[in-house]
Amino acid sequence: MIGPVSLALRSITHHRVRTLLLVLCIALVAALPLAIQLLMLRHESTITTRATDTPLVVGAPGSRFDLLLHSLYFRTTPARTLSLADAERIGEERIEERPLATAIPLFLDDTARGHPLVGTTLDYFPFRGLQVSRGTLPQLLGDAVVGEEVAESLGVGVGDPLLTDSGRLYDIGSTYPLRLRIVGVLARSGGPDDRAVFTSLRTTWVVRGLGHGHESLDADSDPALLLGTGEGAVTASAAVRTWTEITDENRSSFHFHGEADAWPVSAIIVVPRDPRSGTILRARLSVDPLLESIEPREVLDETLSIVLRVKRFFDANTLLVGTATALLLILVFALDWKVRQRERETLLKIGASRGWILRVATIELLLILGAGAFVAVGSVILGVLALDRTFGI
Repeated sequence: MIGPVSLALRSITHHRVRTLLLVLCIALVAALPLAIQLLMLRHESTITTRATDTPLVVGAPGSRFDLLLHSLYFRTTPARTLSLADAERIGEERIEERPLATAIPLFLDDTARGHPLVGTTLDYFPFRGLQVSRGTLPQLLGDAVVGEEVAESLGVGVGDPLLTDSGRLYDIGSTYPLRLRIVGVLARSGGPDDRAVFTSLRTTWVVRGLGHGHESLDADSDPALLLGTGEGAVTASAAVRTWTEITDENRSSFHFHGEADAWPVSAIIVVPRDPRSGTILRARLSVDPLLESIEPREVLDETLSIVLRVKRFFDANTLLVGTATALLLILVFALDWKVRQRERETLLKIGASRGWILRVATIELLLILGAGAFVAVGSVILGVLALDRTFGI
């Protein structure tokens, strides 16, 4: 006599439409909660680790949540900025002639080919544990290093140019996009750094229009390029060509206007030397009305508490839908058991026991449930990978 597994498989393949509908119902019900759990498990560790490893962030007074997203995950732009003098002042805070902390300024207000353009100092890379897999870190004005995902999505590498985005199409006073030179690609870290472009603060200030380079002028230059001359100085006109790429030949012509201390930074990552220094520095910063200091893990926990409330709503909804679907499946199998009464009577007449028939029905049910679970898991994994590659979430 044919075995129960073989008979169950033949029954499933014979009733193709019914089997397909049951498998899809099971897969749809299981996919949503599974996708939510997988996404949260996949990203919670990275998000919380990044916030835990960042002791203190300082920004202009405003939204603490926006400051967190901006400084740690390169999302949003703060309404107000700080100045380079603020970062230097925090870095110069001392006790017993020892600096209390290292201040790592960030300036993030532009993009390059759709990716965040982050201006910072070389202290940022060892702080985040970032290393270059190819090339070097940015050393000169106009140098840039890109994350692994940026390199893959844009198809660029060491030595290739990278154009910044203007972002101000209808602003006639805006600067032209700047052509950066990629000097390195960061090793994959599994965080927001993989999707960002890093350069020096001075380079981002050039992108923002606070500094520029142009062809050299003197009294013997083309009169069309001059507004006037006198007392050893020349005044350039708007016809002077400004450089949109920083090269070895024109790098020395780039200069900045205004006081250096007033140049902007959007956030400052503060790394205390030790817990005691951190406590002292937090106390000093808390009384400064012009600065907003946050502990990223504390703000993140507040944010996650809201997310978990929403997740509990989805969990309750999924439980109700799952219960309704389970009852529907029970009804379908009960009706199927009733409809196939003549099949069981035939099996009894040819010598099959009631226990053997029950085993066939049980195996058939388990195969359908297993196929539904397999489809759910496979679709969720493929969907999560597609979302991660498309949106970086």
